[in-house]
Amino acid sequence: MRYGECDAQGIVFNANYLAYVDVALTELWREAFGSYATMVECGVDTVVHESNLLFRASARFDDLLTIAGGFEPLGRTSAVLRLDFLRGEELLIEVRMRYVFVDTERWEKTEIPAWVREGLAPYIL
Repeated sequence: MRYGECDAQGIVFNANYLAYVDVALTELWREAFGSYATMVECGVDTVVHESNLLFRASARFDDLLTIAGGFEPLGRTSAVLRLDFLRGEELLIEVRMRYVFVDTERWEKTEIPAWVREGLAPYIL
């Protein structure tokens, strides 16, 4: 972890974990379909519906963390991403994020397209 991401106690500031989730999801989109932009260009986007973070232990400056996880089985219009933040074998943070798929023209909820389901299939837990 970088120094600027830590608070006065020398631990990673809690709000930074949502930014780390966003980076991890962006990389997952890249692997699944080439990029997040590809999904948007095809008329589909996601919005955060729910976020839950369970803090078990603190990460500190210069800790090397691993982020592991994937999606629960996909719903009709939403997907739940589960990520674990680990320092070695120690589980620090458990994340559960629900994303709702929306049509980029109307910004209304839409069914997850078949090509998205296919791209995310390797990342289903």
